[in-house]
Amino acid sequence: MPTSSLPSKVRSFGVKSVNTNKKLNNLCSVQKILNLSSQGHLKQAFHHLNILTRKGIRLDSKTLASLIQQCANSKSYREGKWIHFHLKTTGWKHPTTFLANHLINMYGKCGRHIEARNVFDKMTTRNLYSWNNMLSGYAKSGMVKAAKRLFDKMPEKDVVSWNTMVIAYAQVGYFNEALKFYREFRRLGIGFNDYSFAGVITACVKSRDFSLTGQVHSQVLVAGFLSNVVLSSSIVDAYAKCGKMSDARRLFDAMRVKDVLAWTTLVSGYSRCGDMVSARELFEAMPEKNPVSWTTLIAGYSHSGMSLQALELFSKMMKLQVQPDQFTFSSCLSACADIASLKHGKQVHAFLVNAGLRPNAIVMSSLIDMYSKCGNLEVAKRVFDTMGNKHDAVFWNTMLSALAQHGMGEEAIEQFFRMVKFGVKPNRITFVVLLNACSHSGLVQEGLSFFEMMTSNYNVPPDEEHYACIIDLLGRAGRFSEVLAQIKKMPCEPDDRIWNAVLGVCRIHGNVELGRMAAELLIELDPQSPAAYLLLSSIYGALGMWENVEKVRQLMNERHVRKEQAVSWLEIEQKLRPSFGCSQSNTLEKDTLSILQLLADKTEEDNLLHDSESFIHGGLDARGSNL
Repeated sequence: MPTSSLPSKVRSFGVKSVNTNKKLNNLCSVQKILNLSSQGHLKQAFHHLNILTRKGIRLDSKTLASLIQQCANSKSYREGKWIHFHLKTTGWKHPTTFLANHLINMYGKCGRHIEARNVFDKMTTRNLYSWNNMLSGYAKSGMVKAAKRLFDKMPEKDVVSWNTMVIAYAQVGYFNEALKFYREFRRLGIGFNDYSFAGVITACVKSRDFSLTGQVHSQVLVAGFLSNVVLSSSIVDAYAKCGKMSDARRLFDAMRVKDVLAWTTLVSGYSRCGDMVSARELFEAMPEKNPVSWTTLIAGYSHSGMSLQALELFSKMMKLQVQPDQFTFSSCLSACADIASLKHGKQVHAFLVNAGLRPNAIVMSSLIDMYSKCGNLEVAKRVFDTMGNKHDAVFWNTMLSALAQHGMGEEAIEQFFRMVKFGVKPNRITFVVLLNACSHSGLVQEGLSFFEMMTSNYNVPPDEEHYACIIDLLGRAGRFSEVLAQIKKMPCEPDDRIWNAVLGVCRIHGNVELGRMAAELLIELDPQSPAAYLLLSSIYGALGMWENVEKVRQLMNERHVRKEQAVSWLEIEQKLRPSFGCSQSNTLEKDTLSILQLLADKTEEDNLLHDSESFIHGGLDARGSNL
C-alpha cells in the first residue's frame, strides 16, 4: 500500500520512527567515538568522526572538548591538530571560549606553545582559565620569561596563577625568584592550597637548603597540609638531600599514611648518604614495593661500590618477575663495569634485550662503558656504531672516555672531530674526557690546544676539573713551571682535585718539594682523607727516604686516619668473590693463595716437562741456550 494512502496519523508515526532511529544511530556513533578515544584508540575514533562529518552531523562542544582532552592526556599532537582542523572545517573557525581553552591546554601539554599562543591570541573572549592555561603551558615548557611577561599582563590573578609562577621558577633552578613570588603572594593574603607549597618545596629539594626546608616544613604544618602524603614525602626528600637523615626519618615516622612513594623516598635518602644497611632494612620493611623501589636500592648499592650486592638484588628482582626499567639496567651495567665482570655484563645485556625495552641514551652509554671497562673495546665500538640517533653528547663522551681509558689518545681526538662534524655540540664533560685522553697518551700540545679551544670556539669556561686535567697533562710531561703558572691563572682557589693532580705527578717525577707542599695543602683541606698521606709516603719511599715515610705513618696514626682496604674481585667456581689485600686470615684469602700456589706449581711442572723434552729432542731450551 502506498504511503500516501495511509491515514495521516500512521504516516506521522512512521516519520517519527525513522527520525528516532536516525537519532539513536547518531547517538551510538557518538558514544562509540567517545569509547574508542577513552580507550586510547584515537585513530579509530577519528575514522568514525569522519563518517559523521560526511553525513553532515556536527558534534556538540562537550563531545569535542572530551576528544581534545583525550589528545592532551596522551600528548597526541597529531590527532589534536586534526581535531582543531576539523573544528575549522565544520563551522568552528572561531571556537568558543570553552573549546579554545581545551585547545590551549592540549597544545601546552604537547609542548607546542606557539600553536597554543595562536589560539589564545585569536580568542574574542578570555576568562581567567584561559590566562592560567596559557601560563601553565609556558611554565611546563620551562619558558619562565614568556610566562612572566604573560603574568604581568593578566587582568586578574588567582592562587593558581601565583602557584604556577612559583613552580615554574623553582623547576628551572631560579630559587630566589621562586621564593620572591611565594613571599609576595602569601603577603597578599589571597589564600592558598596544597599546590601553593609545591614550588617552594621543589626549591628546597633542588637547592639543598636545610634552613629553608625547616621553615617550609613549619609553614606546611601550621597550614594543616602535613597530612598530604605528596607534600610530606617531598619534605622528607628535601631533608634527605640536605644530608639530614635524622630529620627525614623523624618526619617519615610521624606520617600517619605512607604510600610507596614515601617509603621509596626514604630508601633513596639512605642510599644517597651511603647508609646501605638502613636502606636495606627499610626496603625489607616496605609493605608494598614497586619497580622504582627495587631500582632505588640497586642504584644505591652500585653507587656505594657494593656492586655484588647490586647484582644479587637484581637477580632476586628478576626471579620475582618485577619489571625493571631503564634506570635499573643502567645501574646494573655500572655495577658490572666497576668489578670488570664481562660475564655478568653480558647477562644484564641479554636481560635488556629480552625485556623488549628500547634503550635510552643513559643505558646505551652504560653498555659502552661496561664493555670498555671489561676490556672489550671492540664490542663497545660496535654498540656505539649501531646506535641510530647519535645527537646526544652523552654517547660521544662515553665513547671518548672508553678510548681514553685504553690509552688511545689520537683515536679519541679523531672521534672528537667526528662528533663536531656530526653536529653535536661538545660540553664540559667532553673536554674533561678529551684532556684526560691527551694526558694519558702524552699528547701535550694537543691537550693545550683543546684547553684554549674550549673557551674560544665552544664557549665552555674551564672549571676546577679542567684545570686538574691540564695540570696532570703538564705534570706528566715534567713541565712544573707551567703547572704553577696554570694554578696562578685559576679564577678561583685550587680545591682538593687540583692538589691531588699536583701530588700525583710529583710522585711520578719524584718532585719532593712541590709534592710536600701539595700534600700539606691537601691535608689542610681534608685532614681525614688518606690520599694525601699515602701519596706523600709513596714519594718518600720512591726516593728511599724511609725516615720520612715513618713520620707520615705516625702522623696518620696520631690523627686516626685509616687507609681504605683494597679489594679485588675473583671469579671462583663461577661466583664473584672479593679478595682483600690487607687480610690473609680469612678463608677466601687462603683459598686464593692456594689456587695461586697450585698455578705456580703447575707452571713449574710444565717448564720442567718442556725442558726435558727439549733436552731429549735437541738439547735446547725455549730460549735457545744449551742445557
